[in-house]
Formats: sequence, structure tokens, C-alpha cells
Amino acid sequence: MCCRRFFLFFLLLGANMAHALDYRSVSVPVAIFYDAPSAQGEKLYLVREGTPLEVLVQIEGWTKVRDAEGTIAWIERGALSLRRTAIVISNQAEVRKSANDDAPIVFTAEKWLILDLLEDSPPGWAKVRHRDGAGGFVRLGKVWGL
Repeated sequence: MCCRRFFLFFLLLGANMAHALDYRSVSVPVAIFYDAPSAQGEKLYLVREGTPLEVLVQIEGWTKVRDAEGTIAWIERGALSLRRTAIVISNQAEVRKSANDDAPIVFTAEKWLILDLLEDSPPGWAKVRHRDGAGGFVRLGKVWGL
């Protein structure tokens, strides 16, 4: 019975860990997506600085990632940063003064705009800042990288 509880505990722990998403952002002006974890792999396309990427696998010097469009590729680990960013995935996203749909709009962000993620936010919202310094709250469904 004791072994069964122990096994169940680790099974549940592993399931919870599997749902924890790990994000990084591109830390260099332009990074290359490869089809394999090697500089000799096929170059798929370029990714700009600040782009958020979901980490899937890490091996020596390389990280397998997924971008906001669902593309899975390899990137050199040195091209990634712990800095958290989000990218607008809807045509427009209203950034509001507070986490409330009735709050005044600070600015409207266009699709593919990269925003810095700030501290924890109320459920359903992300606190963000534009590179020009303007900041506020955006609905989670409007951005990717969280």
C-alpha cells in the first residue's frame, strides 16, 4: 500500500510538471531556426530579438522551441534569454490602464508586436510594457508567450 501511494504521488507530480510551460525570448538581434540541433542543419528562417519561444527540449548547446505560430525548430541556446516577453497574436490588442475591460486604453498594440512581461497579473490579464515605456494590462487571449 505504501509503494502504491508513493508511485501515485510521483505520477501526479510528473503530470503537473508536464503542464508547466517554460518560455524564453530571443536575446540577439537575429537568431536562426534550424531543422536539427546543429549549425549544419537546414536553416528554416530568422527570428527577431525579443520573440517569445516555448522551450520543448534542451540538449548540449541547443534548444528545441515552438513559436507563436506553432512552428517547432532548433535554436542555439546562447541566442535565448530568461527575459519574459509576449507577442500580440490578434489583429489588435488593447492595453488598458488596469486589469478591467472598462479601464481606459493606454495604447493599442498591432499583431506581432513584442511586449515585455511584467509582474504577476490578475487571472485573465497580463501586465505588459511597450519598448517606449507605455504599459498596462492586456487580455491573455490577445497575446502568446505566457
